[in-house]
Amino acid sequence: ALRDCRRALHLSFMLDRLRRLLPGLWAGVLLCIAAIAAPAAFALLDRPTAGRVVGWLFSHEAWLSVVLAVLLLTIERPRARATAAAGQGSVLSTDMLLLLGTVFCTVAGYFALQPLMPAARAGQGPITFGQMHAISVVFFGAKLLLILALAWRATAPVAGFNQRPSS
Repeated sequence: ALRDCRRALHLSFMLDRLRRLLPGLWAGVLLCIAAIAAPAAFALLDRPTAGRVVGWLFSHEAWLSVVLAVLLLTIERPRARATAAAGQGSVLSTDMLLLLGTVFCTVAGYFALQPLMPAARAGQGPITFGQMHAISVVFFGAKLLLILALAWRATAPVAGFNQRPSS
């Protein structure tokens, strides 16, 4: 029984570390793509090739975002339930809402818009390619802000833990 208790405690600590680590790494990936990779592709490659490279990056980023969101939602859900059961909050915690917002931004900004891009690029449909690109940039930016907020919240000090060194 003690061994099972230790395993459960170890798992709990590992999940809490992942909950704190993953949002920062995720934010780093998004910032890298937006601030370094996409601009570099367009600075160094011809426009069609750069578009394909950036499209590949955003495709992989979208799937990574889905995987990370599901993983973090899986970690956060029991925490939110425990908090709600203790009468200290809702099952829809702030962190859960931030994660659900990232899922919405990923699905709407990539999976819903991407299939419409070729028609918009060809001048078909009610929305121009430029407008569609602007909408996807807004969704990506909103997702980045949501993840930065989640990363910020994940680094909050643990209640009862003194962060100031004693002198």
